[in-house]
This record gives sequence, C-alpha cells and structure tokens, in this order.
Amino acid sequence: MSFIKNSILTLIFLLIFSVSFSQTATNDSLRGEFTYLLQCKPNTESRDYIYKELFSLKVSDHRSFFISENRLKFDSLARSQINKSRNNFNIDLRNMPSSKFNFLIIQNMEGTVQFYQSLAMTLLSYHSPVIDDWKLINETKIINSIVCHKAEVFFKGRDWTAWYSPEIPLPYGPYKFSGLPGLIVKITDRTGDYDFELVKSVPSSDLTGKVITVSKRYYQNPKIVTEREFVKAKRNYRENIRHQLERMGTVFSEDQRPKTTGKENGYNPIELSEE
Repeated sequence: MSFIKNSILTLIFLLIFSVSFSQTATNDSLRGEFTYLLQCKPNTESRDYIYKELFSLKVSDHRSFFISENRLKFDSLARSQINKSRNNFNIDLRNMPSSKFNFLIIQNMEGTVQFYQSLAMTLLSYHSPVIDDWKLINETKIINSIVCHKAEVFFKGRDWTAWYSPEIPLPYGPYKFSGLPGLIVKITDRTGDYDFELVKSVPSSDLTGKVITVSKRYYQNPKIVTEREFVKAKRNYRENIRHQLERMGTVFSEDQRPKTTGKENGYNPIELSEE
C-alpha cells in the first residue's frame, strides 16, 4: 500500500508541477533582486527559540514579488528531478527545502498589495490596504554600509520601526511593507519578535536581460476572498490538518499533535490583529 500511495503522489506531483514550472512571468524584466533575513520568535512560550528564513524581493519595472527563497529552491530542485525522471517517475522529495511562510506578496508602483497563499489545493488571494500612515523621523543610521533614514508605523497590532534608503529609489520592502521614499533595508517590531534585514543585493549590471522567474502557479487564477475570509479559512485549515493527515494514513503520537492557532499554545503570528 505504501508503494502504491507513493506512486500516486509522485504521479500527482508530475502532473501538477511539470506544467506549472514552465509558466513564469516572462514579461517582468528583473530590475532589482534583494535578499532579506527574517528572524522571528514564533512562539511566546519559547522566547529563546529564534526561527530564521531567507526571503527574496524581486523587482520589475512596475511591480515586486516577495517570496521565501526556500520555495524558489524547492521549485528549482523539483524541476531538475522532473527533467531527470520523466520516464521512471523516480522522484525523491526527501530533504527538499521547506518554508514556514508559504505566501507570495505582489506589490505594484500604484501602491496595491496582493497576498497569495494556497490552503490545501486552493489558491486564495486578498487585497491588503496600502500602508500610507508612515511617520518619517529625522534620524539616520548606517546599516550594512547603506545610509538609512528612520520611519515608524503601527500595523496589524504591532509597532514597527523601519530604516529605508533614498539611495535605492524603490518604494518596496519585505512582507507587506512599502510606500516609503526608498527601499526598506531593515524593519523590526517593538517587541523584537519579528525582524527583516537586507543581507544581499544583486548589482543591476548582473540583471541585464533577466526576467522574474516566479512560477505563475503561486498567483495565477486564485479564488479572491476578503482578508477576514482568508484568516477564517486558514484557521479552519490549521484546526483540521491533523484529521486530514490521519485520513491519509498518518499516525501521530501524543507529542506529535499539530498545534492549533490558539493563544493557549503561544502562537505568535506576524499580524496580531485584522485591523
């Protein structure tokens, strides 16, 4: 049974990904590529544990894509395995990179922010209001050899301090943060639970002729919902995931029970409120 189940999963993987990997935004010329390191404390009951993950901000002439680098690496490795195994279905998904943040955020020059994330087999998307109430502070700091200016904002239950650089005239930044007169180099919430910092940028001379290669499966033909509807769907998905895995034959011990999103287990999301 295990062999049959693995073969079926492999076949599904081939059918879905062999098509979607070839679909990328070929009309988005790459004008900027930046890597951010996220350091966060995802559980308030384990304050000493710091989770780290790298994210990529890819900028074209009219919009930007923000996505986990592990998701991009997964795509690259999976594509390579598919090309090598088209005839024998011999695909090894073990040790593939994974992400705790399976979303894609697309922003454009006009200031719109669109959030995308798949729950089970459904791609959901909602429009997020643009952050337009930044407080610019007359203070500068050098971060990674970049002269930065300070700004503050209250967003989704957290007080954030951002450092942006007018020397890099792009109104973008990590996650949903944008709208400042320069690229956001570093942004941290007051409690220190979430911190994004620019750790790498690709020289523009190295981007000539390149396009943004984010698979369209991450944002094409989504089901449009409100942000409140998405939060509810995500909560239901988390609460039902153990039941669904058990139906697929997964057996959990008591200490392997997936945690729900309740405050009782210290769940500490980046957005503390819907407003």
